[in-house]
Amino acid sequence: MKFEKKTQLSIAYAVLTLLLLLSLQNYFANQVESLPYSQFREWIKSGQVIECTFSGEFIHGRANVDGREISFRTAVIDDPEIISLLEEHQVEFTREPSNNWFTQLLSWILPALIFVGIWLFLIRRMSGGGGLMSIGKSKAKVYMEKGTGITFDDVAGIDEAKEELQEIVEFLRTPERFQALGGRIPRGVLLVGSPGTGKTLLAKAVAGEASVPFFSLSGSDFVEMFVGVGAARVRDLFEQAKKHAPAIIFIDELDALGKARGAGSFGGHDEREQTLNQLLTELDGFDTNAGVILMAATNRPEILDPALLRPGRFDRTVAVDRPDVKGRAAILRIHAKEVKLGPDVDLHKLAVRTPGFAGADLANIVNEAALLAARRDKNSITMSELEEAIERSVAGLERKSRVLNEKERRIVAYHEAGHAIVGEILPEANPVQKISIVSRGIAALGYTLNMPLEDRYLMTKEELQDSLAAILGGRAAEEIVFGEISTGAANDLQQATQMAERMVKEFGMSQRIGLVAHRTDRSQQLLGMTPADRPYSDETAKLIDEEIKGIIGAGYARAKDLLTQHRQAMEDVVEILFENEVMDGDQLRNLLAENGIELPPRPKQEAPPDSPSAEPQANGNAPQSEEPEKEEREAP
Repeated sequence: MKFEKKTQLSIAYAVLTLLLLLSLQNYFANQVESLPYSQFREWIKSGQVIECTFSGEFIHGRANVDGREISFRTAVIDDPEIISLLEEHQVEFTREPSNNWFTQLLSWILPALIFVGIWLFLIRRMSGGGGLMSIGKSKAKVYMEKGTGITFDDVAGIDEAKEELQEIVEFLRTPERFQALGGRIPRGVLLVGSPGTGKTLLAKAVAGEASVPFFSLSGSDFVEMFVGVGAARVRDLFEQAKKHAPAIIFIDELDALGKARGAGSFGGHDEREQTLNQLLTELDGFDTNAGVILMAATNRPEILDPALLRPGRFDRTVAVDRPDVKGRAAILRIHAKEVKLGPDVDLHKLAVRTPGFAGADLANIVNEAALLAARRDKNSITMSELEEAIERSVAGLERKSRVLNEKERRIVAYHEAGHAIVGEILPEANPVQKISIVSRGIAALGYTLNMPLEDRYLMTKEELQDSLAAILGGRAAEEIVFGEISTGAANDLQQATQMAERMVKEFGMSQRIGLVAHRTDRSQQLLGMTPADRPYSDETAKLIDEEIKGIIGAGYARAKDLLTQHRQAMEDVVEILFENEVMDGDQLRNLLAENGIELPPRPKQEAPPDSPSAEPQANGNAPQSEEPEKEEREAP
C-alpha cells in the first residue's frame, strides 16, 4: 500500500512523539526507587518512612534514608497488621481511589476500532483499493501525453492496420481539417486479431503518435461483485476522458464486457449486461464529446453483441492479422535491436522458417535465443540458438532425461523416418527441415518438422492429399518394418482425421458428397446457446463417414507403397538417427539422392536485396496464416 508524502510525514511525527513520551515516562519512573515490602516494613519500624499513600496495587511514599529524602514504591500485599504498624510509628498515610476509567474506556473502544479497521480494509480490497466511496471509480491506467513511449516505428508486420489508424492520428492532431469538410471521425475502432498479433501495442502507438492521453484498461475491470458498479465505472471513465479530450480510451479483451446479451445468463439485468448497456449509451452520446475516441481489442469478435458493432458505435473494424514473411523479418529486426547477434544470423531465413508465428511468438524466440546464448557463455546470439528457440516453440523443451529402451527407440526412429521420406518425395507436401528422435514436450518421443518455403493462403486437393500421406507415413513405416502397430500414431491419426473431415464437409472435395458444406455452426455454441439439430440426414452422415475413411485409407496406402519401394533409404535414415539422434533436411535430401530417388523441384527462398538479413535489427509484431507442420511420435 502506498501513502502520500504528507501522510508519511504525519505517521513519522506520531511515532516520534510516542517514543518521546515513553522515554519521559521511563525517565521519571526511574527516579522512584522500587522497594521490597519487607524493607518497607523495616523502614516503618526504624522510623524512616515519612508518609505513604495506598493507590491501587502500589504503595507510594517518602522516606528519610541516610540523611536524604527519597521517593519509593512497593507493591500492596494482604497484610492486616500494616495499618496498626503505621499508627504505632506515627506515619501519615492515606488512600487514593483507583482511577481506571482510561483502562475501561480502552477495553470498550479498542475492539470496536479493530473491527472497524478490518471492515474498512475488506471494503477497500473489494473496491480495488479506493475505499468505500470509490467503488464506482474507474481503474483505468492513464498515460498522459507521450507516456506510452510507443510509436508506429515500434510496430511492424501490420502495415495495412497502421494505415487505417493513421487517419485517427491525423484527426486527433488536426480535427479542424476533417470538420471543415463535414467529415466525422469514427466513434469507435475495433481491433480484431489472434492473440499476440499486436493489438494493444498498436493502440498505444496511436496514442504515442498523436501525443494524447491514453486511458487503458481491460474489459474484466468493469465487472465486480456489486450490481451497478461496472456501469458506474463506465460513466466515470468517459467523464475522465471528456476532461482530457482529445483522448483515447482503450478497452482490452472487449469480449469480457461486450458478450452478446442473453447468452449464458439466467436474467436480463445481471451486472455484465448493465455494464454493456451503459457502454452502449456512452457511445451514443459521443456527439457532444468531440475528441474522445474509443478503441477496443478482441480475438473473439463472433461473440460480441450486435449492438456494439453497428455503425455509430464501433464504426470501423481493423483486422490485425498474422504477418507474412516480410512482416516477420521486419518484426525480427525490431526485436533484434535489443540483443547482440552474431555474424552468421540470417533474419530473413528465420522469417521463412516461422510461418504462422505472431509478433509475440517472434519476440519470445529472440528472448529464448538470448537466454540460450548466455547459458552457453557466448558473446553473441548465433543461428544455432535461434533455430533451437524455434524448435522449443514448436515442439517443446528437450527431455533427454526420458530414456527409451532399444525397442521403443527403433520404433520412434522408423516412425519419424517414414514421416520424413514420404513428405520429401511427394511433390506437394511441405519439405522437411529437421528430424529428431529426442523427446520433447510432454508426450512427443520424436518429431519431424515440415516447413513451407513460402506463405500459403490456399491449398489444392492434391496438396492436402500429399500432406495427409506424409502425416500417415509414420504409421505405415511401423507396419512395414515391425508387422504391428503401436500407440505412438495417435496424434497423426487425429490430424489426418481433421484434415479429411474438412476436405469432405467444408471444402467440397468429395465427389459423392458434392459441393455442399456440412460444417457444424459453432457460433451458437460460442454464444452459450444450445446447438441446433444436425443439418443433414443419417444417410448423409453415413456417407460423410465413408468418404473420410476412404480419403484416409488412400493416403495411408500411398505412404505404405512409397516406403515399401524405398525401404533401403528408410534403413539409411534410421541408421543416421540412431547414431546422431537428429538429422536436418539437407542431409535427408542428399541421402535420398544417393539412393537414386528423384526428388521434386523445390522453389528456393532467397533473401531480397533490400533485406539486411545478418544485421542486428528486427521488427515488432504481426501474424500469418499457415502454421508449420509437426509430426509427433507420442508416448502411450
